Amino acid sequence: MTDRKKFPLVPILLVVLPLWLIASAGFALVKYFKDEKNAATEETQRFSRSVSTQSIEDDLRKIILLIGERNTATPDKLSATSSMIRGILGPANTGFQVTTTKGPADFPLISVTVTSEKSAAAPIWIITSYDSPPGSSGAEKNATGLASTLAAAQTLANASPTRPVHFLFLPHVNDSDSPILETALTAKELIKQAPTPHAILCIEAMGDAEELILSSRDTEALPTTELDGLGKILGAEVICLGDDFDLASTLFEMNLSAIRVSTRPTLLPDENDDKLPFAPTLAASTGRLIELVNRLAK
Repeated sequence: MTDRKKFPLVPILLVVLPLWLIASAGFALVKYFKDEKNAATEETQRFSRSVSTQSIEDDLRKIILLIGERNTATPDKLSATSSMIRGILGPANTGFQVTTTKGPADFPLISVTVTSEKSAAAPIWIITSYDSPPGSSGAEKNATGLASTLAAAQTLANASPTRPVHFLFLPHVNDSDSPILETALTAKELIKQAPTPHAILCIEAMGDAEELILSSRDTEALPTTELDGLGKILGAEVICLGDDFDLASTLFEMNLSAIRVSTRPTLLPDENDDKLPFAPTLAASTGRLIELVNRLAK
């Protein structure tokens, strides 16, 4: 009878098992980071899928490249922007009944409303500006805020919110030589005609990142749980860099608890603002804005 060779199982296991543990751990780490990356991509897609990136890019090109500087020094360009807003949101396109209120220097405040069955409920106000500073095409002051607000209004046009959502477009906010305070006072009168607001969101500088930044001089007005997963809250002094000339701060001085919604701090005086923003980034931040409005409107 021949002796059988003993299989050296224990030494092999001592070599193979640690290698297997290292390999499986490495695979698990690769899979984890891949899943994290896919989740981040899905998150971006989730927030931008209801917003047309192509439409946002078209609007940005029209506002920044075709129209360009738009303020009281270029009245035809400011009028063209006003006409663009009314055309996009009006009955022939989005289907809103557009209301215009005569403002200072004969440029209109433009408003549309997503109605609610509970018309007496405290409404949401979404306010943006459609002018630019002198000598600038105003990409972040405020083409991105305008394009984002237009896209939000188009997306929510057929919604059925628990509370009304008012969109308001102002002609004089970014030009220091224009009647900014008179325009804000006219806006305040419009807001006072409705029930006390549930929230006033001032939209500007939306093209720098996907994540929203909320700030307010009235910290009690800032939403907390409604913002989960959408962005962060920063102090107004950090966002405004000590400058009280943003729209939310102007309204706060008029006893309106307004919230600045943006993706970056206010622009520095010498900062170039003529570069065309990246449309997919703006689409994603706009998707977050829409989600925020949906949460606040419940």
